[in-house]
Amino acid sequence: MLQWIRSLVYIVQVTVAMPVIGLAFAPWAMFSKRGAYTACKTYAAWCMWSARWLIGLRCEVRGEVPTDEVLIAAKHQSFLDIIMIFHALPRAKFIMKREILWTPVIGQYTKRMQMIAVDRGKRGKAIAKMLADVEAGKIEPGQIVIYSQGTRVPPGKRIPYKVGSAALYEQLQQTCVPAATNAGYFWPRRGLYRRPGVAVVEFLDPIPPGLSRAEFMQRLEEVVERRSDALLQEAGWHAQD
Repeated sequence: MLQWIRSLVYIVQVTVAMPVIGLAFAPWAMFSKRGAYTACKTYAAWCMWSARWLIGLRCEVRGEVPTDEVLIAAKHQSFLDIIMIFHALPRAKFIMKREILWTPVIGQYTKRMQMIAVDRGKRGKAIAKMLADVEAGKIEPGQIVIYSQGTRVPPGKRIPYKVGSAALYEQLQQTCVPAATNAGYFWPRRGLYRRPGVAVVEFLDPIPPGLSRAEFMQRLEEVVERRSDALLQEAGWHAQD
């Protein structure tokens, strides 16, 4: 019961913190992309720091954090893994659904940071537009983050990997860094309860450019799923959880 109360308090305070931090940084963020990134990193840091002392959840990033221009193909289980990846990377550029642009506070900041919004059902066209913008210098260099399954996937559930990651990998001709996580065990997609423990995002060995689409997809899915399952088991997850 105590953990339920702590979870509820945690959710309320991080929800309130978002507009408070957003408004506090707004004068700087309106005129500076650096200000927008600083605001969002401050919020991410607050979410992780307050999770540790309020609900007993520690956030840990493992592996070598990419700092150059790479494609990051990540496992997505929870809003928490977004927070952890964004906080860890110098200049994360998330591929996200366009509807987020109209979300209060979040939408304004994602526009300022030039996140890559795509229309569901029109992803191929949106990716082509994104690549053209990168080549034209309209989007500053950074680490492009794509969730290969296209949505949050609960621990233990398997859904197919989508071809968007492979399309970016082929067209960008950049190294791809896979990322695994167990965050969904502690911060589920639905519900209020937040588990104590250690949530992990792990950057895995890079996949060099030049592989065929089939080879790339097979290797990506294999390493991300295997390592995410291992992280879940490390956290104490069982199939019935």
